[in-house]
Amino acid sequence: MIKKYLEILKKYKTETAVVLFSLFFSVALMFSTFSYVNGSMLIATKAWSDFASHIPLIRSFAFGNNFPPQYPLFSGPPIKYHFLFFAFVGILEKLGLRIDYALNIPSALGFFLLLLTIYFFAVKLFKSKAVGVLSILFLLCNSSLDFLNFFAKYPLSTHTLSDIINNNQFMSFGPYDEKIISAFWNLNIYTNQRHLGLSYAVSMLLIYFVIKPYLENKKPELKINVITGIILGITFFLNIAVTLMSAIILGMLFLLSKGKRISILITIIIGGVITFPQYLYIEQQSVSKTSIFLGYLANNSLTITSFINYWFQNLGLNLILIPLGFIIAPKKAKIILIAYFALFVVGNLFEFSPDIAANHKFFNYFVIIGSMFTAYLLVRLWGKLKALRPLVIILVLLLTLSGFIDIFPIFNDTKIALADYPVNKDVAWIMKNTKPDAVFLNTQYLYDNASLAGRKIFLGWPYFAWSQGYDTTTRDNMRKSLLDTNNYNYFCDNIKKYKINYAELNNGTTDATINPAFFNKYFKMVYANNKEGYYIYNLNTCL
Repeated sequence: MIKKYLEILKKYKTETAVVLFSLFFSVALMFSTFSYVNGSMLIATKAWSDFASHIPLIRSFAFGNNFPPQYPLFSGPPIKYHFLFFAFVGILEKLGLRIDYALNIPSALGFFLLLLTIYFFAVKLFKSKAVGVLSILFLLCNSSLDFLNFFAKYPLSTHTLSDIINNNQFMSFGPYDEKIISAFWNLNIYTNQRHLGLSYAVSMLLIYFVIKPYLENKKPELKINVITGIILGITFFLNIAVTLMSAIILGMLFLLSKGKRISILITIIIGGVITFPQYLYIEQQSVSKTSIFLGYLANNSLTITSFINYWFQNLGLNLILIPLGFIIAPKKAKIILIAYFALFVVGNLFEFSPDIAANHKFFNYFVIIGSMFTAYLLVRLWGKLKALRPLVIILVLLLTLSGFIDIFPIFNDTKIALADYPVNKDVAWIMKNTKPDAVFLNTQYLYDNASLAGRKIFLGWPYFAWSQGYDTTTRDNMRKSLLDTNNYNYFCDNIKKYKINYAELNNGTTDATINPAFFNKYFKMVYANNKEGYYIYNLNTCL
């Protein structure tokens, strides 16, 4: 029996190595950025802002009552954010799994699945294991020209390797540092947006099974198209943007694939039927609409020259090598790249949310497939002439150097300790003494105690809700007005309107003026932490 297994491993040694490496790397990546020690969450500084949205969402399902789902940082309206992954994490915590395991294990498995899907997708397209391996490498190590910025700061020397290994900062983080190279090429997007790896993997698997008969010259199976249609519909609450991208790709394949259109159409129709009611749910009271926005982050002073320069800086040699790989690729593979190229076009033409930077998902997904064509070109060059092999090595180095440099700031990142309910008595009190569906009028935006306890708050950090299409300006003005009012009737009318149960007054962390005398006069203080200046008032006299 052992001999049989050894023979299988020997036969599939490349696949075995890919599986083991992908699993190890995925686990290390996720657990290095989020952990739990002595009752406190340890959050990487580069993930601190994103987790301020994710953790309240997880906790709203773990310790709160969040069905039908609302965004816990904007209580009241239906949720507009794809919550399925975080609901699953919350359920795992509710069942007793500690939050770091509940979040890191699905995150690692999702990224692991993405790496495996990339490998097998590339092998299927090009019938080359080398292309599959290179395609994984190109995901892990982005092709931008940011290495030039690194060497401008740390000139080549005998200490270069040490400079790279010990580096803890990304050289570019556009548009947030006003540099041209985007923040969205390094692996930080997968450690921060924990559902993204799984979303891409599911989408690629869906596309894979739709095109498999086409690639193998076989007749499509109805049951496969029904299943892929169901998966397409379900992914809407996993990642809305990726569902849209899957639909775009399928639409392009429908136009490009003669003789296979009916099977693709079945997938699209079933997916659309399942998606439509979900779309109606999240679009209620939305203030954001899709609009034309040319050039993505190159939009400022947009010209043909600035557009090309932007993408050359961000894609590096891939801007040249992907088209060359396309030229020599098999005909059927070309159709796949054309379908995925639609994502690049759409991402440069439209704005789907108030934050145009969110379009990065379109480009990340396109580059995953586009890099397979670069890998195919390099493998062909390697096998064509031995004299070209040094050139291939140099090209691989230039394609991966920026990404290799960018790996270390993630693993070298420091962590911020966030006291959780085992040691944070404020959070523990809320969990024990308030109902799971309670709503809090808050004075603190980030990592509010009520949020950590799984309760909904009136308004968290405005960017989170604003980027999803909520009217945060009106909500924040109301929040400030309620905290500083003297008018009991006005206050109670709005407390009833927004169904708020408690008020938190946190004197040390607020941008609003607070009128504590008003709360002391009309409401019962049910909790006080004098040391931290944190107080909770029950507002039930209004309700």
